[in-house]
Amino acid sequence: MAECTVSIGGVEICYETIGDPAGRPLLLIMGLGGPLIWWDDDFCRLLVDRGFYVIRYDNRDCGRSQRMTGRASIVRAYLRAGAPPPYSLDDLADDAAGLLDHLGISAAHVTGISMGGMIAQTLAIRHPDRVLSLVSIMSTTGGRRVGWADPRLLQLMVVQSPRDRDDYIALAARTFRRIGSPGYPFTEERLRRRAADTFDRGVNRAGTLRQMASLLSARDRTPALRRLRVPALVIHGIADPLVHVSGGRATARAIPGAELMLVPGMGHDLHPDLWPLVVEGIERTSDRAGVPFPR
Repeated sequence: MAECTVSIGGVEICYETIGDPAGRPLLLIMGLGGPLIWWDDDFCRLLVDRGFYVIRYDNRDCGRSQRMTGRASIVRAYLRAGAPPPYSLDDLADDAAGLLDHLGISAAHVTGISMGGMIAQTLAIRHPDRVLSLVSIMSTTGGRRVGWADPRLLQLMVVQSPRDRDDYIALAARTFRRIGSPGYPFTEERLRRRAADTFDRGVNRAGTLRQMASLLSARDRTPALRRLRVPALVIHGIADPLVHVSGGRATARAIPGAELMLVPGMGHDLHPDLWPLVVEGIERTSDRAGVPFPR
């Protein structure tokens, strides 16, 4: 169906559903600054072919969802000093729960990538009855000793804002290349097309900073993850430079009964060659939702 917009707690959220509403509901949550189109159409169709009713959306402060207000300091957020960020991971997770409410879905299978994995984890913690199964991809627990970024990537976070569309495409393509999968490289044409589509959908640098502040200020979720009783799969690339593989390992250790899938050659992106692996993992984990969880 076409994209729609709904007000959730006073925040306008843009979303799209794909597939038969009678299928297994699957909520896809994208990462930092990532619009819903980063869940590739063909990837979503693979999930629909497996019987899923796919829901993808723009997080607040991204794409066509509402642009928020307020200034965010990355340093203060990391130090948890001064005024809190304009919103938190809890708020982002509540947006997801509100979207399920709007769609009349009592509970869904949930998959999140990077910051989206953090939101998915937080959704399962705050609203455990809404999450049938959980797949956390290239994400982490919020613990400061795991899931760190390669320090060489810091320069990408302090560059000046792009001046125009061409400048943005060049910068974004360079960023995608730096954090991408060495074992599954994208072509330059595909990187630039993704960057162009992202720009045309609406780039919000201040919003991305607010999102980053929300995740940096969040507390370690490990104790809460240990209390989850939900089928879970953690997927992480061994070559991920943005969220070190230790973040994935820590997430899988924290969630009781979680499956850990470490992928050689995978960085911080999702190449089409990896889609079958991920789709099968999502389906396998959702199938476990019908099995009573051991106490």
